[in-house]
Amino acid sequence: MPPLLEVTLALIASDTELDVLESEEEPQPLLQDWLDTRRDAVHDIPLGRNLTKWEDALSDLLNRSHATMPIALHSKLWCCRKIYTDACILISIIQAMLGDSLKAIGSLDHAIIIAGAAGQSRFDIIHAMIQASQTHLPALSFPNVDSCNVTQAPSDHSDGPPLSSSARSIPRLSAPSFFTFQSLLSKQAFIVPGYAHDWPALNEHPWRKVSYLRSVSGPGRLVPIEVGNNYLLDDWQQVIMSWDEFLSSLDFEDQVSHSPKSEVYYLAQHDLFSQFPRFRDDLVVPDYAYALQSNQPYHVPPQNDSQLLINSWLGPKGTISPPHTDPHNNLYVQVVGQKTIWLAPPTKDVSAVMSGPSESLTLRNTSRCDVFAEKVDPPIAEVAPQAMSATLNPGDLLYFPAGWWHAMRSDSTSYSVSFWF
Repeated sequence: MPPLLEVTLALIASDTELDVLESEEEPQPLLQDWLDTRRDAVHDIPLGRNLTKWEDALSDLLNRSHATMPIALHSKLWCCRKIYTDACILISIIQAMLGDSLKAIGSLDHAIIIAGAAGQSRFDIIHAMIQASQTHLPALSFPNVDSCNVTQAPSDHSDGPPLSSSARSIPRLSAPSFFTFQSLLSKQAFIVPGYAHDWPALNEHPWRKVSYLRSVSGPGRLVPIEVGNNYLLDDWQQVIMSWDEFLSSLDFEDQVSHSPKSEVYYLAQHDLFSQFPRFRDDLVVPDYAYALQSNQPYHVPPQNDSQLLINSWLGPKGTISPPHTDPHNNLYVQVVGQKTIWLAPPTKDVSAVMSGPSESLTLRNTSRCDVFAEKVDPPIAEVAPQAMSATLNPGDLLYFPAGWWHAMRSDSTSYSVSFWF
């Protein structure tokens, strides 16, 4: 057995992070089953014994922990995420021993996507195991884009045809100082044209080239994808699919997609950087994300240690995020392609129109109003005088405060990055 797998098995076998939960007066059956299975599995796996049996048993625990996550709170949720993560790691070791590197990588990606790689050093372990498994797969052959001196052509920053649901354009400003943003501008929306023009993602590491995106990820990776161009539609669903298959469905500077257009795939609100850390080197967190926020009634900071969430949004022309609100301030950078933006402040008049009856608690921050229609319905006409719109081009930064109504429509293959703070 390779040393990396030996060390990983030893770490999981000696893990004590769940001991405090085991000592509770009423131990969870899931936890007890996990501890028993883990004890016996880590004994057999290095010896190559009962591998299929343990893969099935661990898969059962993985499915049980996943099913419990939506109703678990606090320490029990952590327990479910931890069991899911370590079960994925053990299953991946078994799959690697059985010679199926592709499945091994997929199991590790599931640990990141579903459970956030919960547990001490789990991110580092998972990424090391993925890299080791990728060495057993055929090497990808792409141009060495890292060495190319590629510069993104400057955009003209012109807006597309005005939306009938908005009366004016989002203001475009020169990049304000940190102090000016914090003291004067943090409660209003604006665009800084070309803010990210010098990011590596627009230059020597071009995200507009699919060859670069594939070269960073390596083979065999999985990502969470929304199927359908609008999550309010009845046929919308979420799946985990091959990163390579997803990229093949999109047009890029160096690729014209020949995939059937019957399905629309959208990678939305996903921390892709937790899966592909090298992409983090291609961007720069805007300084404004570290501004102190006060007197913002709708603002709730992210609950992670950094109080900053960075998400990717990658999809084809025509994908739509319907009007909705978020509890975080948003710095939204357009990296590839164009995107039309609609914004409205959360005044009583606007929210009265946008906040119609919702059949689902999960959609209570979302409106069914179509702000991108050529001819808007009368209720939206009432909102239009307070609403703004604009077209984002590569390098543009959009800022809008927490609680603002916003909607997005991709006008081409579009890659955007949001910084919630």
